[in-house]
Amino acid sequence: MTTPALSRRDLEFLLYEWLDIESLTQRERFAEHSRETFDAVLELSAEIATKHFATHNKAGDQTEPYMDEEGRVVLIPEIGAALQVLAEAGLVAASFDEELGGMQLPITVARACMTWLQAANAATSSYPLLAFANANLLAAHGTPEQVAEWAVPVIEGRYFGTMALSEPDAGSSLGDLTTTGHPQEDGTYRLTGTKMWISGGDHELGENIVHLVLARTPDAPAGVKGLSLFIVPKWLHDADGAPAERNDVTLAGLNHKMGNRGTTNTLLNFGEGRFTPGGKAGAVGYLLGERHQGLTYMFHMMNEARIGVGALATALGYAGYRQAVDYAKVRRQGRALGEKDPATPPIAIIGHADVRRMLLEQKAYVEGALALVLYSSKLVDEERTATDDAERRDATLLLDILTPITKSWPSQWGLRANDLAIQVHGGYGYTRDFDVEQFYRDNRLNPIHEGSHGVQGLDLLGRKVTMHGGAALELLLGRMLATVERAASVGGDAAEQGRMLRASVERIRETTQRLWGQGDPALALANSSVYLEAVGHVVVAWLWLEQRLAAGEKEGDFYEGKRRAASFFFGWELPKTNAQFDLLDSLDRTTLDMQPAWF
Repeated sequence: MTTPALSRRDLEFLLYEWLDIESLTQRERFAEHSRETFDAVLELSAEIATKHFATHNKAGDQTEPYMDEEGRVVLIPEIGAALQVLAEAGLVAASFDEELGGMQLPITVARACMTWLQAANAATSSYPLLAFANANLLAAHGTPEQVAEWAVPVIEGRYFGTMALSEPDAGSSLGDLTTTGHPQEDGTYRLTGTKMWISGGDHELGENIVHLVLARTPDAPAGVKGLSLFIVPKWLHDADGAPAERNDVTLAGLNHKMGNRGTTNTLLNFGEGRFTPGGKAGAVGYLLGERHQGLTYMFHMMNEARIGVGALATALGYAGYRQAVDYAKVRRQGRALGEKDPATPPIAIIGHADVRRMLLEQKAYVEGALALVLYSSKLVDEERTATDDAERRDATLLLDILTPITKSWPSQWGLRANDLAIQVHGGYGYTRDFDVEQFYRDNRLNPIHEGSHGVQGLDLLGRKVTMHGGAALELLLGRMLATVERAASVGGDAAEQGRMLRASVERIRETTQRLWGQGDPALALANSSVYLEAVGHVVVAWLWLEQRLAAGEKEGDFYEGKRRAASFFFGWELPKTNAQFDLLDSLDRTTLDMQPAWF
């Protein structure tokens, strides 16, 4: 990969000209920072991504992890070397509190840094991504002793972390989990059970792996209300707090995926008996927080991971788009329409209108998705640091309702961008000579990862738009309408796009009321994936209008590209939602009435 995986200019525009991230330095938490420190850490991330992550992206894809004769995971050495560089640079600790050894950067800046790594190498970047989320959960809900013992080594880059939710017969259906934590006299628990699809679940990249495991105690009520969360390390500590005795967590197998191959994906057995600490059966675990509150705590990590998945999907789509643009500028084939002289040299394929259409479609998707990811990240900063209670409350509501969209919209349309990048490359696109075929394979996981597309649709329509009497939805729609008013005052194309957005906002409100107005939850949620896609497109249209207003009438190719991409999204993409809202308004029962025997 020779093309930079992201556009530094686009990141600067989104962070500084649109989101005004520099204004966060006026808050106490970020007072030691400035535009200069933000730029420095972004530059460092881009350098590490280019020199240490992108350079082994293909090797990690072609040489998958495997288990040696002793049951240890073997990875190509470049993965560990890259992660060591990242840790030594302090970027693992970018957003954590200074008292924990962190840099105390805004989440928005840290997310932009991470996106560089994800665009350069999706698989290697997954290890620190999971570690960040793991340590954040521990820092938020652990005791001071647990934070010092388990979170700080993760923040320092010495330990890695996972979240262990799914089981072989219970993927997204967490209420059916059977892994059990048995209480012991010393206050610890012994866990028995099996976890499946655990990314980063075993490797030799660090001194230890801290698993956060959802399980139920023997007296727990059925369903999700009976789940507790446990800290289960791969290695138990000795009296000095150093990894010493192997815990009874066994790697039972590695899953082999079509993409993202360099990230180990594991089947783990807890309490198999291969290792029996202290002679007792079961993996030693430490209760995190209160019993039966595990899912509440885990959502802290899951929601962060969902935004991370959206960022990963964005990054992969963006990397493919960047390579497609470069390829289209140098690949010569065909002649301009109307040119009849066969002696005329072929033109670069970017001269063909249909190729420009495909590039513009990719640009609209990936730059819109990046805006969505960074906007959601700034909401996290607002939630944590706003001095006004109302501002913090609003940030929480907006983050709640946007999280399923931030996870799913980039996962769907970033993948579409990768598909188009292959198409631009023509026959070369599906060969291994170019990176775009790997980008597509790597990205295909994301519509499933951390809650599938269907799960996110149910979450959005079934929970987020109805919570607090619809307060989050009304707040989101109000933010969109405020942008419409700003666009109206500008006039011209922006005002026309604002009028289109206003109509779409009203469609969201009317359709939501119609779906829930029937008193039939099954009917309301039957087509929730369509609702997710339609609302997601309206949200991204809003963010494109925001970008259009930030670009204003400034001169230069970059700003003209923003204005043209906004016009494309409103002319080509937003109208697609009309048919989706029509379908939802019809209260279509096709999927409800379809019987299994008819397939």
